[in-house]
Amino acid sequence: MQTLRAIAALLVLSLSFAAPARAITLLRDPDIEHAMRELAAPVLRAAGLSPERVDILIIDAPSLNAFVVDADSIFLHSGLIQRMETPAMLQSVIAHEAAHIANGHLMRRPIHMRNARTAAALGTVLAGVAGAATGNPELAAGAAVGLQGAALRGFFAHTRAEENAADESGMRFLHRAGIDLRGAAQVMDLFAGQESLSVTRQDAYAQTHPLSRDRVRRIRALAAAQGGRAEPDPVAEYWFARAKGKLSAFQRDPKWTLTRAGESGFEDVKLMRQAVAYHKRADLRRALAAIDGAIARRPDDPFLHELRGQILIESRQIKPAVAAYARAANLAPGNALILGSYGRALLADGQVRQAARYLESARSRDGRDFRVLRDLAQAEAQLGNRGMASVLTAERYAMAGRLKDAKIHAERASGLLPQGSPGWRRAQDVLNAAEAAEKRSKR
Repeated sequence: MQTLRAIAALLVLSLSFAAPARAITLLRDPDIEHAMRELAAPVLRAAGLSPERVDILIIDAPSLNAFVVDADSIFLHSGLIQRMETPAMLQSVIAHEAAHIANGHLMRRPIHMRNARTAAALGTVLAGVAGAATGNPELAAGAAVGLQGAALRGFFAHTRAEENAADESGMRFLHRAGIDLRGAAQVMDLFAGQESLSVTRQDAYAQTHPLSRDRVRRIRALAAAQGGRAEPDPVAEYWFARAKGKLSAFQRDPKWTLTRAGESGFEDVKLMRQAVAYHKRADLRRALAAIDGAIARRPDDPFLHELRGQILIESRQIKPAVAAYARAANLAPGNALILGSYGRALLADGQVRQAARYLESARSRDGRDFRVLRDLAQAEAQLGNRGMASVLTAERYAMAGRLKDAKIHAERASGLLPQGSPGWRRAQDVLNAAEAAEKRSKR
């Protein structure tokens, strides 16, 4: 895990906590998530899945891994994205995980997850990831998973039969979407030889997705049988460069970023990366010049205006930040992460009632943003709505896997809110998760 100082540096760039430092960090950024959606859309449609329904979420981890726990979410490690060299490589990973969903493999697991869209369920997922990654079931048991030993290892793992089926289905989805199958073969090359390593030396992907030389050969054969290279998709090329470029700018040293900012060949991506690097150096003048240059090339891009808002608010330029976020929200009125950022800026500007309106709109669209739960709880408390503030705090703790703390606030909310009201029902959801965890821990 990264140190708190490193995590704080990520927060300066709007990548937020979804779990405590000892567990797992979920990175939320509207630009990167939009890019992932653009890359995933043709694959998901080819798999018979809805691009509007299946989210691509990123976990802050340098390892190479990807997994699914329900039918609505595909999780990718940031390290895996950084290692992908082409859009087709990343799309092949998404296709493989989509195949696990489409083929119904999740239903055959001995342990099923609730939909990870709720705060408590997402906390369960992230705690399970932490437990599986470290081999420490206590991390999982403390957050409503309650798995031990082999059950914990099987929480994310697939059988060889499932892997073979997902390979074949995933390759079929890629072919149907017109994506170069050689990307899948290149991904397999990254993992070649993993089966000969000890478990402690294997990549996380190899532990949850059984590898074999036969499997690698089969994927290479399927790629070779495509019959000619698929034409590159300029849309995929652009969004791949943008997602990878922005993620690396967030996570790498500014000097590294500035040296390589233009390697993608897209001028606006170059300027965006420079803006992030200069912001990390606290050089506001150059950061604004770079992001303004990117905006001049894409004036109606909400994500560039959102980044401008980040740079300003984290440089304590509150009112200009509010204006930048307002522009982003106007361009993308349905984007929960942008609405949450706008609400956060309004709250910093003292516009509490309006902030609460935008923060609640963000929460209702996507309740998995740790910052929105925190900020909306603060706004509700300032407005005198103690019951709703307690519900939001309970959900925030639940998302962090701290169900004992979540239970305290959920009980408080239950006593303050009208029985049967939406807020009261959300408190009951957290209570149910906490009580289920307690029961499992006593077995």
